[in-house]
Amino acid sequence: MKIAVLPGDGIGPEIVAQAVKVLARLRLDGLKIETETAPIGGAGYEAAGDPLPEATFALSQQADAVLLGAVGDWKYDTLPRDSRPERGLLRIRKGLNLFANLRPAILYPELASASTLRPEVVSGLDIMIVRELTGDIYFGQPRGISTLENGEREGINTMRYSESEIRRIGRVAFDIAMKRDKKVCSIDKANVLETTELWRQVMIEVAHDYPAVELSHMYVDNAAMQLIRAPKQFDVMVTGNIFGDILSDEASMLTGSIGMLPSASLDANNKGMYEPSHGSAPDIAGKDIANPLATILSVAMMFKYSFNDQGTADRIDNAVKKVIAAGYRTADIWTAGTNKVACSAMGDAVVAAL
Repeated sequence: MKIAVLPGDGIGPEIVAQAVKVLARLRLDGLKIETETAPIGGAGYEAAGDPLPEATFALSQQADAVLLGAVGDWKYDTLPRDSRPERGLLRIRKGLNLFANLRPAILYPELASASTLRPEVVSGLDIMIVRELTGDIYFGQPRGISTLENGEREGINTMRYSESEIRRIGRVAFDIAMKRDKKVCSIDKANVLETTELWRQVMIEVAHDYPAVELSHMYVDNAAMQLIRAPKQFDVMVTGNIFGDILSDEASMLTGSIGMLPSASLDANNKGMYEPSHGSAPDIAGKDIANPLATILSVAMMFKYSFNDQGTADRIDNAVKKVIAAGYRTADIWTAGTNKVACSAMGDAVVAAL
């Protein structure tokens, strides 16, 4: 199993280091794991003048899976748009054709008090958000900033989806639902946006091939409200790129912290890039206080989806559960009476639990 390790910027190197500890421990158990590290984001720009250096992309193509930390730092905000760290992230997703983004939002019982919602609202939460990742307004053309004849500037972005793009992400969502509670809620804005009117039509067509799965539809503004009002009504949510970006971050706070939310971005053959859903948090970089659990849980997703090794995935998941049950907490999920630990100490605790 060859894994490309891309730590990135900010807290990325710190949290990825803890996930690499887990991989090293699994290697001791006999798993044949190879890792190679390369820069991306601001680190890529510093190393090669490009947020996605050619060598980094080539390594990612050759690897069986990619482990990513996070990209971005305020110090790069003045760079030309194509040189900013976030462009590297968008380009690697597009270049590897990672169209299916899986973002589970699971609340551990011990963290119910860390959620911003009442425990009775979120206890037992287990949602899978399936976000289309390579289309929509983030990639649609035309785009850009131009100057009109009267001298006024105009910004343009294009929301665009083809039928085949919608159909393939729909199948991913329905396949996942078949292994869960057999409910899919498709999120759109079909009353206003023709792009998502087509989205709804295609989802209905896909549902015909999955008679055991219950399909419902919800406008995105209502979905945002329902995630706060009654989040446990959802099983699998499927939506486009921009809506999924927003809703998955909202869902992360139901779990107590965005530091608990792993993600997988998959191609048609389940080759994937695995990363925490949070950003690079440059304000706390280097302080050893970030939460590495989302990154470690992303490694569990790697073994489940790319390596088809459910046993190892369960081992990692269970190790995290043991650590949480034992009262270990990083600052973002700390509550009175629990043991606040550093990022590195949390990584060590998970390795010990393995």
